Amino acid sequence: MRNPRDFLKPLAIGAPEPLREIPIAPTRMIHFFDPSNERMRARVPEIAAQVDVLLGNLEDAIAGDRKVAAREGLIEVATSAELGETALWTRVNSLDSPWFLDDITEIVARAGNRIGVVMLPKVEGPWDIEYADRLLAQLEAKHGLERPILLHAILETALGVVNVEAICAASPRMQGISFGPADLAASRRMKTTRVGGGHPGYVVRADPVPDQPDAPRAAAQQDLWHYTLARMVDACNAADILPYYGPFGDIADPLGCEAQFRGAFLLGCVGAWSLHPSQIAIAKQVFSPAPEEVAFARRIMEAIGKSGGGVTMLDGKMQDDATYKQAKVMVELAQLIARKDPEFRAAYGM
Repeated sequence: MRNPRDFLKPLAIGAPEPLREIPIAPTRMIHFFDPSNERMRARVPEIAAQVDVLLGNLEDAIAGDRKVAAREGLIEVATSAELGETALWTRVNSLDSPWFLDDITEIVARAGNRIGVVMLPKVEGPWDIEYADRLLAQLEAKHGLERPILLHAILETALGVVNVEAICAASPRMQGISFGPADLAASRRMKTTRVGGGHPGYVVRADPVPDQPDAPRAAAQQDLWHYTLARMVDACNAADILPYYGPFGDIADPLGCEAQFRGAFLLGCVGAWSLHPSQIAIAKQVFSPAPEEVAFARRIMEAIGKSGGGVTMLDGKMQDDATYKQAKVMVELAQLIARKDPEFRAAYGM
């Protein structure tokens, strides 16, 4: 049994104290880039000005013979690029890969003060987080880091979904979890090659028309990811960390991408991955509440505040303490975004 009073003590002598609360800032899009690509590295300052989080990818999509170059490129970006207020994260290789240990040791040693979050792929249980937690504490102590590097897990195996609540609560380093549909589909033996999004075969169909067996029957496509995403959102919020939609792989389908991102936003996610520059604007728009929704939320808060609580009617709709709390979520998110984004600050009138 671990003493709960030890949970917020450093796991290594000389390591920085764990954070008591996860820093909250707009993270509407986590934009992936390939640090092994010299042309892409040259564009990093330009891209950083457009996104909330910039992530140097060392794992999937980086070929084995480019892994070291990607790591070196990330360290170069971390130590030399001007990113302004944009956060710099990285996705390292999986814990069972031959590159993970060098990823962590080299990044912490040479760029630890510039990397805010390390994203761990294929996390299957709290044991993965606990291992990375202890390792990071030892490296932070060794290299004199003044703040802890946070951890972000990707939910992309069946075992990870079974253990998602324990993963979320495994360490005070946990910043959030991203939904990883492609590897999860393979782990579950799902019969789809799509990366996120729906599938035309996953439908419900209306009952047959009596006495007309050949009559057309209406069908509606369903969301085959809803269960996992909802469970992940609950697990994250129960542990006071942040949930994210992951990748939407069909770059040529911006409407489908927007629909998936919007469903995740309405369900409680705070952001999503952008794999292509065209998805940056989609994520920015979707994960920023609409100005008219924010205006109505402010009216709810004002009306409930004036009435002193209880039930109030506003535009023919019942409002009470529960809707006040719903409105507060919307307004606080808008305030957070307005502090960072002049465009939305003007739209929200803040």
